[in-house]
Amino acid sequence: MGLGGSRCGGTGESLLVFSPYVCSADKEGRWSVRVRTPEGSRTPLRLTFDDGDQAVEVDSVWAGEVYVCAGQSNMEMTLRGYGDCPVEGFNEAVLASLRQQDIHYVRLPHRMSMTPLEDTPCRWQAVSPQTVTGCSAVGYFFASLLQRVLDVPVGLLDVSRGGMRVESWLDRENLSLYTDEPTDTAGIVARESVPARRAMVWHNGMFAPILNYTVRGIMFYQGCSNVGDPGNQYSQRLELLVRQWRRQFALGDIPFYNVQLAPYWAGNDMGTNFMLLREQQRIASERIPNSALICLDDLVYPYERRQLHPCQKRQIGELIAFHALHKLYGMENVLCESPSFKEMRISGDTCYVQLKDTYGAMNLMEDVRGFELAGEDRVFHAATAEKIEWKGGLGFVVVSPEVKKPVALRYAFRNFYPGNLKNAAGLPLYPFRTDDW
Repeated sequence: MGLGGSRCGGTGESLLVFSPYVCSADKEGRWSVRVRTPEGSRTPLRLTFDDGDQAVEVDSVWAGEVYVCAGQSNMEMTLRGYGDCPVEGFNEAVLASLRQQDIHYVRLPHRMSMTPLEDTPCRWQAVSPQTVTGCSAVGYFFASLLQRVLDVPVGLLDVSRGGMRVESWLDRENLSLYTDEPTDTAGIVARESVPARRAMVWHNGMFAPILNYTVRGIMFYQGCSNVGDPGNQYSQRLELLVRQWRRQFALGDIPFYNVQLAPYWAGNDMGTNFMLLREQQRIASERIPNSALICLDDLVYPYERRQLHPCQKRQIGELIAFHALHKLYGMENVLCESPSFKEMRISGDTCYVQLKDTYGAMNLMEDVRGFELAGEDRVFHAATAEKIEWKGGLGFVVVSPEVKKPVALRYAFRNFYPGNLKNAAGLPLYPFRTDDW
């Protein structure tokens, strides 16, 4: 039993007594009924289950906003961090949890299964200085801001697991129809020797048990284990996964908040293998309805270029919360979109670039870093950029002395080559390219 929206039977009770819900169990004793919960409140509820012979009461049930935290190690990373990967602001977060006891979380145990599980052994934790260190850092910082603004309990269903691929969450039907992944035990083990990377079994063991919950949205922070996938495979399978989850929750197109990987050297700062996966995340976000992509281009320090787990988790959680507050809770003055490429025109040796979602301003007029130009030889060279007004919006004039006849433009399109452009909300420009080389 957990926070508001759980599909269960019984009556809800606090200061008011609600009408009972009645249902019949099947021959195996299973039953299900949807309960209309009250609005989110800091007053705990009580549920009573009565089969006519004996009543069972469950106290301390909370009605509030429930979100899924899914992904691999960057979502799983708790406030304690990992070894040489600390979380910035740890002490401040622990102390702040004294005032955040309306946040609850549950970490689903790491279980593989060949068939979807209906339940799993786990327990909700109320956030406190004693318990908060076991909470997903990104999830906690998201919930902390949301709870302070909405003043209702927030619950986090943490189904993250380090090392998992996107295929780890696909079900048997989707794997059989749209991939060449095996769905039998011997085939799965033969295909992938690393347990965390095995397809389907993590969906069955970790995600299936939460599908009877009513959730507000899904946060997803994953991708490292799919670096190197061919073509558009990752974006297609991520889109497939979101459709699957929405179908399984049966709650319509619930929000999907996808965290774009931060810049990472991946063996070569100026290579693009890691960046290509980040581009696939961007492609998926443009195709998935009611989704958002959280750009982290400014949330990795230079000394973290070889660090897969950057320390600035508070900013990530709060960026996700900005999207939820603006789009789901109607706070229109909360600005949440990163700027992105709109169009380009080439004249002689000069590129004219227009951006969208600038909110009317960009942070730099000079010393702009991150742009590169290439000619027909497809060799990219660093370029300079100067801000201009173009076609009623903001843009840049981009030139490079090494490229007299440019044909392609890129911005921050390397494994570790962060740009420094941000919009009026202080949100970084998405990496992009105009070529398909």
